[in-house]
This record gives sequence, C-alpha cells and structure tokens, in this order.
Amino acid sequence: MDIARTRFRLPLIRALATVALLVGFGAAQAAPSAQAEREIEQLIQALGSSSCQFERNGSWHDAKAAQAHLRKKLAYLRKRDLADTAEQFIERAASESSLSGQAYRVRCGGAPPVASAAWLKARLVQLRAKPATTPSP
Repeated sequence: MDIARTRFRLPLIRALATVALLVGFGAAQAAPSAQAEREIEQLIQALGSSSCQFERNGSWHDAKAAQAHLRKKLAYLRKRDLADTAEQFIERAASESSLSGQAYRVRCGGAPPVASAAWLKARLVQLRAKPATTPSP
C-alpha cells in the first residue's frame, strides 16, 4: 500500500469510528425511570419545604429560592439527558455551582452548614428506606 493512500485512509477510519461511537452513545441513552423522576422531585420538594438555607456562591438563600434554582439546573440536565438517576442529579446539579465550582451548602436551624450533596444523599437514603405506598382500592 502506498503512503498517499494510507495518509487519507487513517483520518477516514478515525472519523467513522467517532461517528459510530456517537451514534452508539446516543442510542444507549434512555429517559430517566419513573422512580428516578420521583426521587429527584422528592429531593427538590424536601429542600423547598424545609426551613433550611442554601448557600450558593457565597450567598445564603431560603429554601424556596434553592428549590427554584435546582429546578432550573434540572431542566438544563434533562434537555441533555444528563440526569438519569437521583445520584446524577445530586452530582451534576445540586452539589456545586457550574459557574464558580464552589460547593453548595445547606444550613438548617442552628446546625453547622453541610455540603448540599451530603444533605441530599441523606434525604435520598431516607426516601428509599420508606416502604412504597400503594393506593387503597
């Protein structure tokens, strides 16, 4: 095989491999399960209905403002299929500022602030420990 043909073949093979990976990756993406959607919503509601404060970029906000902010970040992730689990939501939207990289924190009452990721993961454990309720006939 001559060098000229090899020189053009390698970029073509790389391009085809990249396209195959992207197509395969897109096909592998699935919508979040109903359970994941429910858990994410319950986490956002738990924060919104709490009397806790939420620190974002050095400023403290009330729980309702925190809830609204996390809903915006969740909408952004959903458009990109990046929040398939509650854990992904916590990691990708509710742990730190995507602009500054500063960790979010939650402060409840007189307790010292904790990382929002820890606070939300603890709530997730509580949610999952509760038995699922079924509507009575």
